[in-house]
Amino acid sequence: MAGYIVTDIEITDPEEYQKYAQQTAATLEPYSGKFLVRGGQPETIEGTWTTKRIVIIEFPSVEQARAWYDSPEYSAIKGIRHRSATSSMLLVHGV
Repeated sequence: MAGYIVTDIEITDPEEYQKYAQQTAATLEPYSGKFLVRGGQPETIEGTWTTKRIVIIEFPSVEQARAWYDSPEYSAIKGIRHRSATSSMLLVHGV
């Protein structure tokens, strides 16, 4: 079953965030992760969800998604995201 990381991001320091964005793809490769959505132009069509940026990453399994999130490669850069953006992140089980 596929696993998805869904992140709602508001960038507060674009220059610093760019450092994170440039390094993220390389951390996905060992876990077979791939971006499905990276930024986009979110448009709320129901409810009150307001967001500036959405990122959706697909992994072959929930276990690989969790392994990526906990990996030394990603751990080394996620602090950049924490300093340069306000974000919420979900791990979602696919069907």
